Amino acid sequence: MKLLLLGGTDFGGRAVAEAARDRGWDVTVLHRGQHPAPPGVHVLHGDRTSPDGLARLATGTWDVVVDTWTSAPRVVRDAARLLSGRVGRHVYVSTRSVHTWPMPAGLDEDGPVVDGDPDAESVDYATDKRGAELAVLREFGDKHSLLVRAGLILGPRENVGRLPWWLSRIARGGRVLAPGPRSTPLQYVDVRDMATWILDAVEAELHGPFNLVSPPGHATIGELLDACVQVTGSDAELVWTEPEVIEEAGLSGWSDLPVWCPPGSEGHEAMHCADVSRALATGLCCRPVADTVRDTWAWVQTLPSGVVVRPGIGLTEEAEARALALR
Repeated sequence: MKLLLLGGTDFGGRAVAEAARDRGWDVTVLHRGQHPAPPGVHVLHGDRTSPDGLARLATGTWDVVVDTWTSAPRVVRDAARLLSGRVGRHVYVSTRSVHTWPMPAGLDEDGPVVDGDPDAESVDYATDKRGAELAVLREFGDKHSLLVRAGLILGPRENVGRLPWWLSRIARGGRVLAPGPRSTPLQYVDVRDMATWILDAVEAELHGPFNLVSPPGHATIGELLDACVQVTGSDAELVWTEPEVIEEAGLSGWSDLPVWCPPGSEGHEAMHCADVSRALATGLCCRPVADTVRDTWAWVQTLPSGVVVRPGIGLTEEAEARALALR
């Protein structure tokens, strides 16, 4: 199987490239060179936002292309248009955020989606991703397009920094604000499980949209944070705190306290309560949360300059102390 990966050598796309290489697939990666490509793949350099950024793809054929682009849909459009007729199938790694807000619990792939324009410049995350979906569908058609609507993605090389932030905070030890209840169910997908499912789906010639995330309650916030304590060997004390106290302290789920949303809230229903029966029926398997936490911590420890966390992710020490004092 010949696979072409467009960008994505940092996290999700890299997991796909590594999994395909390990299956013996012939893997070609086109990227800007900001991150090293995985060993054992063919590397082409090109900036897709520049006029000649796709020049290296002017010739050649592949069985499947995987695109992870997150910005202006026209960039996905240009690549899909160039490759149409020379690639058998197109896999676009999209997001469940293409659905209109609020997303009720149990929402499946047929729920309403935001408007998108395949020829547009960047607008916002949801609109851009929907526009990119439409670009792929226009150039490849429904039968040859696979839309992977991922939810929360965790695992080694996570470049948002949600689980790495928790690991780093817990590794420091002391009293740690833990958002409760402990039994709050989580829904996420390990990036490696996502990659495995994508390759299996390509081999099975699946098409259409799929929610790609674990079953609701695959883990709880308690199990996730307990695993963080265990793998770091920390003396951290998890101080379980009610959502009402967290709100009183002026803190928010998801951003201040990554991964977690208050149970029963719109955020929790949207991020942790999706219907994933379609993906499960087609072979999605999700590894235990302890494995995801352990392997992410092993990767974090290899970073030379500490944990890389995007702005706006995680609590400041002052905010945590204020909330703990209220409790």
